[in-house]
Amino acid sequence: MPTSGSILGNPVRRVEDPRILRGEAKYFDDLSPAGTAHVAFVRSTTAHARVTAIDTVDAESMPGVLGVHTNDTLGLAPVQGFVMLPPTFNRPPLADGVVRFVGDIVAVVVAETRAQAVDAAELVVVDYDPLPVVVDPEAALADGATVLFPEHGSNLAIEFNFGEDPEILEGAEVVVQGRFVNQRVAPVPMESNGILVEPTSEGGLDVTVPTQSPFGVRDPLAAAVGLESEQVHVLAPAVGGGFGAKTGLYCEFVIAATLAQRLSRPVKWTETRSENMLAMTHGRGQIQLVELGLRRDGTMVALRVKVICDAGGYPGIGAFLPFLTRTMAQGVYAIPKVQLNAVSAATNTTPTAAYRGAGRPEATAFLERIVDMAADELDLDPVEIRKQNFLAPDAFPLTTLTGANYDVGEYAKALDEACRVAGYEELRAEQRARRASGDVRQLGIGVSAYVEITAGGMFQEFGGVEVQTDGTVVARVGTSAHGQGHETAFSMIVAELLGVAIEQVRVVQSDTALVPRGGGTMGSRSLQTAGSALYRASEEVLERARRLAAHLLEASADDVVLHDGGRLGVAGVPATALSWAELAEAAQDPARRPADWEGALASELDFNQGDATYPFGAHVAVVEVDTETGRVELLRHVAVDDCGRILNPLLVAGQQHGGIAQGVSQALYEQVLYDDDANPLTGNLMDYAMPSAAEFPSFEVTNTQTPTPLNPLGAKGIGESGTIGSTPALQNAVVDALSHLGIRHLDMPLTAERVWRAIEDARGGT
Repeated sequence: MPTSGSILGNPVRRVEDPRILRGEAKYFDDLSPAGTAHVAFVRSTTAHARVTAIDTVDAESMPGVLGVHTNDTLGLAPVQGFVMLPPTFNRPPLADGVVRFVGDIVAVVVAETRAQAVDAAELVVVDYDPLPVVVDPEAALADGATVLFPEHGSNLAIEFNFGEDPEILEGAEVVVQGRFVNQRVAPVPMESNGILVEPTSEGGLDVTVPTQSPFGVRDPLAAAVGLESEQVHVLAPAVGGGFGAKTGLYCEFVIAATLAQRLSRPVKWTETRSENMLAMTHGRGQIQLVELGLRRDGTMVALRVKVICDAGGYPGIGAFLPFLTRTMAQGVYAIPKVQLNAVSAATNTTPTAAYRGAGRPEATAFLERIVDMAADELDLDPVEIRKQNFLAPDAFPLTTLTGANYDVGEYAKALDEACRVAGYEELRAEQRARRASGDVRQLGIGVSAYVEITAGGMFQEFGGVEVQTDGTVVARVGTSAHGQGHETAFSMIVAELLGVAIEQVRVVQSDTALVPRGGGTMGSRSLQTAGSALYRASEEVLERARRLAAHLLEASADDVVLHDGGRLGVAGVPATALSWAELAEAAQDPARRPADWEGALASELDFNQGDATYPFGAHVAVVEVDTETGRVELLRHVAVDDCGRILNPLLVAGQQHGGIAQGVSQALYEQVLYDDDANPLTGNLMDYAMPSAAEFPSFEVTNTQTPTPLNPLGAKGIGESGTIGSTPALQNAVVDALSHLGIRHLDMPLTAERVWRAIEDARGGT
């Protein structure tokens, strides 16, 4: 990998930002082709009921209405859910006799304008015969609970058992126990969901959709509407955030595509924010029962965990995510014995799915919380108990007890750096002084150490590089950016390898007509997989160019080098070197290229790194808790995240800041709530607590660099690290601020009311 004079490793401003800031970037909702019809959905206002009648007469008579449809009139097959789950849980696009959460789709109106569709949808009258509801996943699995899918026989969607040793904690001198709630949260991307479907003259569909995975929409959508994949063209334009919730096929997409086929005209659906809070999949949603066995000196002996996951009304990939929680249950620690059993339950709530981190933050959350409780129980410093139990750097590569293939790690190095930057000892001294003085504002210092999995199960990605006759370079990738800075990172790699200016590289992505295949963007996989594919493809293009230049210059290919300015020629003879434009022209001229030359000056391939990578890091959160009001203020947050070799520090820092903001937000503010009848209580941004930047300090982010051997860049993922490390650090900090009062644990979100009540209870209500 180039180092001397390399653009890689240096801060480069994002090349995609100017067009976004100037309003030049086109988002899905900016598009409205001539003749576009609009849809509005009639959604269930009841969490669980039989649908006994749907009256559409008044709606059908409204101005501009082109049709009102129910399951009976559209007759769509249930949408394939997660493949490991019973097909019983597959969701009908339109409710088939029963609704299972508030927001389930009962009918759809298609009209000439969006306003007309919305007005008509309000006139659809639905008769419901209410059924008992289950809101809590523990209650859903209890004997006698109402079963959402009677044909399945229970609300248990899937179960993962890792270890069944009732004596696993034998030999522990101390066992610390905790029950933790990793609450349900909403993704709330800046841009909500939607789709524009345009029928083609050949009987296919052009689909514009804000997705993280164009191929992940194309293939199942084509199957759902009776087309071959090649007949469906999916384009993801500028996308305003996804966070995991925009990775797959939504029922709304199938309905819109079906209507476009029937009407032979474009059909568009744009989700409202309140609709987004009901219809877009939620994240997290775990109850965790944790036992950590230790010796009295703090050495960990065994870990036993039971996870109950809330999968929502139609269990899908969210039900599977405890598998990733299990995979990462050992974390950064040398724990001799680990046992984790998980169950996922159907409930009368919005279905859950991936949300930034997708199962891995939940593992770090319970592990770092129970470690802090152990430190408190044994009167040990939270930093020291962690360092005492860390896996040593020489233990890698390592397959953990739960089957994770850790590549490299230096966990103590990251924690030491985080403590140095934070001034850990000075903070502890200030904390002692505040406690001694009885200060109303108590200081809390929270620590977390984590390891996570990136590119898990998705090790392969497409990349292609082609030099054009004007000297520009087209780089095609199978991932799909939605705010991460891919265009900048990928351009840097190609520019570095081919010796051209970054402005000469054009990145093509997010379009199934221009890119042959791709896994999309999720799991923090893009740079290590697609970036490495472009790296290898650029190497192949360079070798082909050296061969072509040698032919044109009548020299040996071994003597051809890449000169400054992106020209190829004989070493020591830059005056005769050929530009990329000249070489690209020669590649297309049979009279000038070698006799056995085929194709353009290009290469395309699928890079497969063979396994996941495992970034790691350490966070320190510093909070101030007002013991009279319960208000928590985050004073500082220090993050040291190791994502392997860093190609662009600006992009890495941006991902760190965004991830920390979401992790801190879960710890302090966010929670999706339902009442006892499964009615959502947080159905809009007036009720769901989404903080702004004004609620946060400026985060202090830095890095250690431990390159992975699995790809040529040495890179690992960074997109979710901040989310994983920040949440437990913040939670630990709040509990730490109150530990002298005898408070041992508080569940998230750590609202002022929750903290105040805990303080009052600890003081005996006085």
